[in-house]
Amino acid sequence: MSVEVALAMLQRDGRWLMQLRDEIPSIVAPGCWGLFGGHLDPGETPHQALRRELLEEIGWQPATLELVMVHHIPRRTAHVFQAPLSVPLDQLQLLEGQAMALVSAEELLTGSIWSTHLRSERPLADGLLEVMQQLLSPVAKPS
Repeated sequence: MSVEVALAMLQRDGRWLMQLRDEIPSIVAPGCWGLFGGHLDPGETPHQALRRELLEEIGWQPATLELVMVHHIPRRTAHVFQAPLSVPLDQLQLLEGQAMALVSAEELLTGSIWSTHLRSERPLADGLLEVMQQLLSPVAKPS
């Protein structure tokens, strides 16, 4: 059965906010980099779920969220939203996950991110590289 999640691509100064997920074997993508967000509760819209999850995970939510894509892999459907991160990183509270970082599009498109917290490269969560490729890859310009 596929689960539905809502994820936030929050941008500040040309970089994207990422969460280094906890090393708990029972969670999705333990120890991987992912976007902040999470599962939809019964009766919630993706927008409502994301606003709730952002408060639970970083103690902040943007004024507006724009749905930019719906991405499917066999185990999950992700509603991906974009918004500006209008506060500095040090004003967020990391309430879930091991670490957070602002990461360039170029780094995201490699499929792994260096963790200063763990002092090692960690992969993106399953399916997230494809999302990044669709949303962040440079569009070929006509000649």
